[in-house]
Amino acid sequence: MSIVLSDQDKQTLRTAAYGAVSLLAAAGAAGGSPHKIATDGSIALASATGPVGHVLAAQSAVKVSGKSVAEIADQVLPALTASVVLPGKQDPAEAENFRGVVDVAIQAATRAGKDEPSPTMAAVIRQITAALDAA
Repeated sequence: MSIVLSDQDKQTLRTAAYGAVSLLAAAGAAGGSPHKIATDGSIALASATGPVGHVLAAQSAVKVSGKSVAEIADQVLPALTASVVLPGKQDPAEAENFRGVVDVAIQAATRAGKDEPSPTMAAVIRQITAALDAA
């Protein structure tokens, strides 16, 4: 089944997915390389398939900014919840695809540290998961 998303919906999906990786990089900055976290997470997102993969592969600017993890989270967490709802209205399987894509990106990003995620990163991962499950 093909889904139809507005340009705003597509931007929300990109903000959510790439924003989650940015949020992890910001939270992990004290314990690891934010660049490595962002790179590994972004590569995972670029490997997504299906309609969500096509949206994430588009070369469109994603604007997630903030001076703190809290400011970034204020943008990203609501976008994550909305991003499960948007494709799910038309195709529940695509909502699950989006969840899976973000989960793989989290795993890839946190693997960058090789050890268990720090308590800070673990807390951010729980918040990301809760936002995805809130839909």
